[in-house]
Amino acid sequence: MYPWPAADFSLFLLIAARILALIETAPLLSGEGIPQVAKVGLAGLTAVAILPAVRAAGYAIPADGAAYALLLVGEAMIGVIMGFFLTTLFAAFSMAGQFYSLQIGFGASETYDPLSEIEIPVMGQFLNLIAMFVFVSTSGFQRLFIVGVQGSFKAMRAIDLVTRRNDLVQFLGQAVGALFTQALILSMPVLGTLFIVTVALGLLSKAAPQMNLLTEGFPISLIITFSIMVAALPLMMEAFSRLIGAGFDDLARLVGGTI
Repeated sequence: MYPWPAADFSLFLLIAARILALIETAPLLSGEGIPQVAKVGLAGLTAVAILPAVRAAGYAIPADGAAYALLLVGEAMIGVIMGFFLTTLFAAFSMAGQFYSLQIGFGASETYDPLSEIEIPVMGQFLNLIAMFVFVSTSGFQRLFIVGVQGSFKAMRAIDLVTRRNDLVQFLGQAVGALFTQALILSMPVLGTLFIVTVALGLLSKAAPQMNLLTEGFPISLIITFSIMVAALPLMMEAFSRLIGAGFDDLARLVGGTI
């Protein structure tokens, strides 16, 4: 086997720490369905692949063990921040389904989401699955490693967590705030239609009290909801693609220091 110099091995550990933290928190890759050995192997293989480029760009390795340990933690934190931001994109899709699950009577029907490792309503899981397919079909994995790994090492180091902490906190705060806005925008076509249906059923119940609209309103809401979702599915996939693309653009500006 090729004997690595101590400096190269120390740099390899720093690179692998950031990549492994990104994989452990990024969408799809962080799921329990992927074995932990595969995640560690992918992080190590990626670190070996970009090690020459990072070494050529220059990376100061401290001689002190405590300073190196802090640097290792900082690199892992950068990976966690990038993975957390991308996870908020998928949280917006599942939250959009939760907004109108109660309106159509699916609030009590929940399924286990392997990404977030919690139970979410069926409609949230449906939108989440669509987002996963869109992520894969739009080369999401390639962009994840190009922007989150190769691009981040070109422009961001662990010391930037201290020098740019205000920008990072503001960026993460905006990401969490945008989560609710994006979820509301995605759910508005169905949510607004269900609101009109509910008002109409309420008016009909006042005009004709003998009609049992409580039992008839449930199938009506289901039929209208699924009809709208089938008709708007191509537009939803386009909206999902734009949202994922905008998320990667924001991530690229973050690691590039323009945010």
